[in-house]
Amino acid sequence: MKVEQISIFIENKSGRLAEVSQVLGSHNINIRALSLADTSDFGILRLIVDKTDLAKETLKQNGFTVNKTEVIAIEVPDQPGGLARILKVLDEARVNVEYMYAFFERSAGNAVIIFRFDETENAIDVLQNKGFSILPGERVYNL
Repeated sequence: MKVEQISIFIENKSGRLAEVSQVLGSHNINIRALSLADTSDFGILRLIVDKTDLAKETLKQNGFTVNKTEVIAIEVPDQPGGLARILKVLDEARVNVEYMYAFFERSAGNAVIIFRFDETENAIDVLQNKGFSILPGERVYNL
């Protein structure tokens, strides 16, 4: 039920984001989803890729600081209110969302929302009990 995500700490300067994508591309690693948060000095690039361990090692070998974390991918119909339904259930259960980002799955017409929780197992239980579709990592890596 969990998805592996890599987080890359990069300097906030021209060319660093391009360098990450070039390193991954040169090793035939496909980016499935991404989120970039930045400050004036550095950024955190969060990626879901099709070859997590290879991406992590390759980026480290190229001088990047990389961590691997677990997130959850939840599939919802791509329609108004889809996110609101998930957030309402989480709020009622007092589950804290640390961060989230989304992407659209064209073939199925659904949105996939990536969540990081402070209590992952509890979040999974709450969401499954309410009938939400939690995607396994293998499916997300191959979207």
